[in-house]
Amino acid sequence: MSTRPPLPPFTEETARRKVQAAQDAWNSRDPERVALAYTEDSEWRNRDVFLRGREEIRAFLREKWRRELDYRLRKELWTYTDHRISVRFTYEWHDAAGQWWRSYGNEQWEFAANGLMRRRYASINDLAIAERDRQLTD
Repeated sequence: MSTRPPLPPFTEETARRKVQAAQDAWNSRDPERVALAYTEDSEWRNRDVFLRGREEIRAFLREKWRRELDYRLRKELWTYTDHRISVRFTYEWHDAAGQWWRSYGNEQWEFAANGLMRRRYASINDLAIAERDRQLTD
């Protein structure tokens, strides 16, 4: 069984490291890399989409980043327990027509003992923005 440090039980420091690692992986826009952070049977809710397992996660992420161009994400630790972390996040992207969007949301994460995420539940809202109003440009 592979492990993905930091492992639960989390402290504030290790929870922050887990959040930063997730942010870095998602900003890579690499579905293969991102999917490796989840258990083989991981459960997801992303908006109104329900997924189960790495293969569905990979396919979802491929399609997401095909549509959400120049994606840039920031995650912030909200709270944590021994094996759960909650984050709030903001990401910006544009569609094929050039419309920029800022997406806001919250995620609830639950981890297996090996540090892989076994559940991810995300609630997300989108706001159309002008390119000049972007905040995540670095």
